[in-house]
Amino acid sequence: MLYLYEKQNVDSFFSRLDAGIDPDSSTIEKNVSDILKNVQTCGDEALCRYAEKFDGVIMNREMLKSTAEQMKAAEEAFREIEPVLKQAAGRIRRYHERHLPGSWIERENGGSRLGVRIRPLDRVGCYVPGGRAPYPSSLFMTVIPAQVAGVKDIIVVSPPNAGGVVSPAVLNAARILGIERVYCAGGAQAVGALAFGTESIPRVDKVVGPGNAYVTEAKRQVYGRVDIDMLAGPSEVVILADETADPDFVAADLLAQAEHDPRSGSVLVTWSRDLASAVQESVNSQAACLSRLDIIRVSLKERGGILLSRNPQQAEDWVNRLAPEHLGLHVKDPWERLERIDHAGAVFLGSWSPETVGDYWAGPSHVLPTQGTARFASPLGTEDFMKRSSLIFFSRKDLEKDADAIIQLAKMEGLDAHANAVRCRVCKENGGSNPAGSPEITGLSGAATGG
Repeated sequence: MLYLYEKQNVDSFFSRLDAGIDPDSSTIEKNVSDILKNVQTCGDEALCRYAEKFDGVIMNREMLKSTAEQMKAAEEAFREIEPVLKQAAGRIRRYHERHLPGSWIERENGGSRLGVRIRPLDRVGCYVPGGRAPYPSSLFMTVIPAQVAGVKDIIVVSPPNAGGVVSPAVLNAARILGIERVYCAGGAQAVGALAFGTESIPRVDKVVGPGNAYVTEAKRQVYGRVDIDMLAGPSEVVILADETADPDFVAADLLAQAEHDPRSGSVLVTWSRDLASAVQESVNSQAACLSRLDIIRVSLKERGGILLSRNPQQAEDWVNRLAPEHLGLHVKDPWERLERIDHAGAVFLGSWSPETVGDYWAGPSHVLPTQGTARFASPLGTEDFMKRSSLIFFSRKDLEKDADAIIQLAKMEGLDAHANAVRCRVCKENGGSNPAGSPEITGLSGAATGG
C-alpha cells in the first residue's frame, strides 16, 4: 500500500509532487470566478442557489444565519464532551496568549521617537470546513487566535449538512467561544460572501481557515479586496525516522494523515531499510481495521511513499526540500536533529508526540502552510489578526541635523518636492523664506519614482 522509493526512483517521487495536485486548476479557476461574480451581484440569493446546486439542500435567506435554538440543541447534543472541549479551548488560548506582539516606541538622542503601533483587525471571517466531516477543531484553531489578538467582530461560515444547517458540532464549538454569528454557507460562495458582503453576511477584513480546492482558489481571487491567511492545499505529514523508531507508531501517524482526504500526503523518510519494511507491514495491518480505508488507499497510492536515503544528511535534505506542513521526528535525539531542519509548519518531536495532539489539544493552531510553502510561510497565529503602523516623530533638532542628508537622497531620485518638504521647514525656522524656487530646488530633474 505504501511504495518504497530509493536511488533514482526518489527523483520520480519529487517530480510527481512538483507537477502539482490540481490538473484541472484552470477549470476550477473559471468556475470560482463565475461563483464570486454571482455572489457579488446577487448576494444571499446566490448563496441559496449554490447551496442547492453543490450541497443538495433547499435554503432561503432566513436559513443562512444559525439560530439560538440551533445553538441550544447543539449544546444538548454535546453536553457530555463539553468539559473536554473547554479544556482544549483553554490550552489553545493559553498558547496564543504567550506570544502576543506588542507596540513599542524608542526615543532618540535628539528627541525624535520611532516605534510600532499594533492594532487588531476590525472584523474577520473564519471558514470552517464540513465536507467529508465536521471540524469544530478548525473553529477553535481560527477563532481563538483572533479573540486573543483582540478582534471584536468574528464571523464564522460553514457548509450545510444534509439537514440544511451548520453541523451541531461546529455550532457547539462556536457557542463555547461566545460566537453568535455563524452562517450556513460553504465553498467558494462563502468566501465570496465574506469578501463582498451580502444582505445577511457582513464584509470582513480578512478570511482565514482551511478548505478544499474551490475555497483556496476563491481566497486567491479575493485577495487584495480582503486579506487572507494562506493558500492551503491538502493536508500532509512527513515522518523522519531512524532505526530506533517504533514502526507501529510511524504507520499510525501516516494513516492518521491519509484518512483526511484522497489528496493528503503521507511520507516516511528514513535511512533504515529494516524500518521501511516494518512500516509497510504495519500500514497494511492497521489500515485494514480503519473505517476510511477507501480514502486511505487512494491517498497512500497517489500522495504517499517511503523515501529511503543513503544517510541521515540526505534524509534531512529531503525533508527540507519537502518543507512539510507536519513533520514528525521519530529519532533517537529529536532535539539534536531539529537543529538541521529549516522548513516545517509544525514539528512533533519524539515518538510520544503524534500529530493528533497538535490537531486537537496541544495549543498551536493546526492551520499550517502546505505544499512546500513552509519555506516562507508560518502557522496561523495572533499576529495574523493584527496590523502594524509605523510611528515617526521627528524633533526640530533632528530634522535640522539630518536635513542635508535627506535632501541629497531626494535629489538622487529627482524628486524636488520631496526635497522642498524638508528644506522649507529648515529655512523657515532659520529666518529664510520658502525655497521652492531656489536654484538648488529648481535644478533638480528626473521622473518621479515614488513617494
